Amino acid sequence: MGVETTNNDHGYTQKEDDEVARQKAIDDWLPITSSRNAKWWYSAFHNVTAMVGAGVLSLPYAMSELGWGPGVAVLILSWIITLYTLWQMVEMHEMVPGKRFDRYHELGQHAFGEKLGLYIVVPQQLIVEVGVCIVYMVTGGKSLKKFHDIVCSTCKPIKQTYFIMIFASVHFVLSHLPNFNSISGVSLAAAVMSLSYSTIAWSAAVDKGVQPDVQYGYKATTKVGTVFNFFSALGDVAFAYAGHNVVLEIQATIPSTPEKPSKGPMWRGVIVAYIVVALCYFPVALIGYWIYGNSISDNILITLEKPVWLIAMANMFVVVHVIGSYQIYAMPVFDMMETVLVKKLNFRPTMILRFFVRNIYVAFTMFVGITFPFFGGLLGFFGGFAFAPTTYFLPCVMWLAIYKPKKFGLSWWANWICIVFGVILMIVSPIGGMRQIIIQAKDYKFYN
Repeated sequence: MGVETTNNDHGYTQKEDDEVARQKAIDDWLPITSSRNAKWWYSAFHNVTAMVGAGVLSLPYAMSELGWGPGVAVLILSWIITLYTLWQMVEMHEMVPGKRFDRYHELGQHAFGEKLGLYIVVPQQLIVEVGVCIVYMVTGGKSLKKFHDIVCSTCKPIKQTYFIMIFASVHFVLSHLPNFNSISGVSLAAAVMSLSYSTIAWSAAVDKGVQPDVQYGYKATTKVGTVFNFFSALGDVAFAYAGHNVVLEIQATIPSTPEKPSKGPMWRGVIVAYIVVALCYFPVALIGYWIYGNSISDNILITLEKPVWLIAMANMFVVVHVIGSYQIYAMPVFDMMETVLVKKLNFRPTMILRFFVRNIYVAFTMFVGITFPFFGGLLGFFGGFAFAPTTYFLPCVMWLAIYKPKKFGLSWWANWICIVFGVILMIVSPIGGMRQIIIQAKDYKFYN
């Protein structure tokens, strides 16, 4: 009794063998590690879906609060810095031979230690992923409402709350797809939609032409208001570059061997994704601001009203896109919750467990989205508070901790510039975002 069986071929006892088999069975069930047969183009459209989202529609508004010079500078800097930090994460995925860091927090644990890595990464990653899901609930509901109001202008108005519920109902179904590869079709459709509605947004603006009373000065009447708006706009831009929070999880789905590591196909997909990001972001931000100046709303599609059929179609494209984006950001959260329940609390990995966990999560994000549907303020707040660390400087901190590049060398300087830029973003943009939420909340009624 209690005596372990003799060692087998691997030098493990039978008990240890059983535990290894159990852990492998759990990994084969968890959404991030259950499928590793993705192609490089999966990386491309998953990254496009993760990055180009609600954020692109707020970029002209962000430009109006930043002004031409700072706005263009921040857009270009963000594109370069986030491409660099994304490259770092792709490189670090398999830096230890024979091991893959399939989740952001696993890389954090390698860089900072088992406990500290969890404390540093998990709260920030959760804020980003849950925050995005909440914002996309609001965006999906608002875009559905806009579509309904355009197509059926004589119909009885329906409250936005109900449209958020309609949008959520899709996720009560889609959330039961088991892993990243199973949502690849949804993600591809979302990526195509993001390029489509971005193109509609800037081309419809060009068609309208520069507005006769256009003004490019700051909208706020006080210096304090201008500064706070500037801070909030920095958060909007940070929100637009958010794909890093799921990049390791996306790379985990690509097969890897010592001869052909996953970083090759992953990086190819990232380059394609970033070209698409540039084609979406820069025309929408610059043309939207050029045409409307500081009269632009926090969602450019709300400012555009004609041609009616085109704007209706663009809003429906947004709905399809944020359906895919919601799933991309929800999948790592599902993975975290299911890992804790199965590995720590010893629940059995069953469909019933998955059914309850995922439905509760969708219901939670729906409820918060209905309660706090302050689109612009939410972007600014979440953008700076959590996106700046995980996107702009946490990869650089991990790179410095792991690789220890030569002091005052090119790599050392590049990482410290990114860190300083990211820290400034993290500190100032939530201040502006919170102020905007308070202003918008004054006029909001729960049953809108």
